[in-house]
This record gives sequence, C-alpha cells and structure tokens, in this order.
Amino acid sequence: MDLTEQTIFEYAEAISAPESEILKQLTRETNLKVMNPIMLTGKIQGKILQFMSMMIQPETILEIGTYTGYSAICLAQGLKPAGKLHTIEKDPELEDICRKYIGLSGQENKIELHIGDALQIIPTLDMQFDLIFIDCDKEIYTAVYQMVFDKLKPGGYIFADNVLWHGKIFDEKQQNDKETKGIIDFNTFVKNDKRAEIFLLPFRDGLMIIKKR
Repeated sequence: MDLTEQTIFEYAEAISAPESEILKQLTRETNLKVMNPIMLTGKIQGKILQFMSMMIQPETILEIGTYTGYSAICLAQGLKPAGKLHTIEKDPELEDICRKYIGLSGQENKIELHIGDALQIIPTLDMQFDLIFIDCDKEIYTAVYQMVFDKLKPGGYIFADNVLWHGKIFDEKQQNDKETKGIIDFNTFVKNDKRAEIFLLPFRDGLMIIKKR
C-alpha cells in the first residue's frame, strides 16, 4: 500500500492523546484573529514538544519565538514543580493573546513572557537552561544559537524548528532569500559544531535536536 504523508499524519493525529480544550480554543482564536496562523505549533508538534519536555524534566526552559503561546504551554508541562519557562516574542500585538492563554492554561506562575528583540533580551537572562527552543526569524537562527549556547547546561538540549523550511533549502532558485539562507547557514553551522551532537527529525517542517556535549 502506498501511504501518503498526509494519510500518516492524519492517522497520527487521530490516534494520539487529544489536545486540551484550552489549546483548541487557542488554535481557533489564532486562526480567526492572527496573521499567518500557519506559524501555530499545532497538535502533533505540540505533543512532541510536550513529551520530550516531560522526558527531559527541565528546571529551566528558554523559548525564542512565542507567537500565540501554544508551544510554551506544551513545553511548560514537562517542567519540574518549581521550574520556569522564559519565552520571548518580538511582536507586541501578540502579547494580549499570549497572556490570555498562558493564564487560562493555569501556568502563569511557570511561564514568564518577554516582549521585544530576542538578541537584546537574551543577554539580560542571567541563568542556565536545560532546554532551549528556537522558533524565531529564520535569518537570525545562527546568531541566536551562538548567543544561547553558553547559557545551555552541559547535557542540555536545543530544539530548532523549521529546519527544512518548506523544502526551500533544496531549491536552488530560493536559496538566496534571507530566511532560506538563514536556515541553510544554521544547519551547516550546527552540523560542524564540535560542541554538540545533532539529529534532524524529518517531521513536518523539520525539527533539529541538538545536545550539548
């Protein structure tokens, strides 16, 4: 039987544990009110992030790129009881919806939202992290990675989303636009980074899993 990727994805979505009602509401409101709802993490990737966070059981998480808060809510479910997730979103227009759903999720004491430029905010966070999730502007992935790496504990993990970038990284005609080039440069950089071990999970738009040696 020749199964399509969409068929497999739909089966995985149907058989996996359901998302919470809060996340369903967040998905609906994002699609109704926010530009580029394709950026929403969604059920399957949300579950992957949730389960990996639960397996790692981090005390501290840093997320770069909150969007409307879906991934932050998922990642925070794996935190240790006194754990903290810091999440950075550059678009101030998204602050209200982020705070609304973080509050509705009951995790407002675990999630601290920062609004502004990640490259300016990251240096002000004087702490070490067990887990870092990068899902921001693609052209700054490498700069963000270099900035956060020393803030990652030895043995800690970085997850970087969209590293296949809708297949554009394979299309020579599109490799020079700034976002595609940013992803290509990032993938090359981490591949050659001797401080880390990497695995590219070829799921959805590609999730890079990086472990600090």
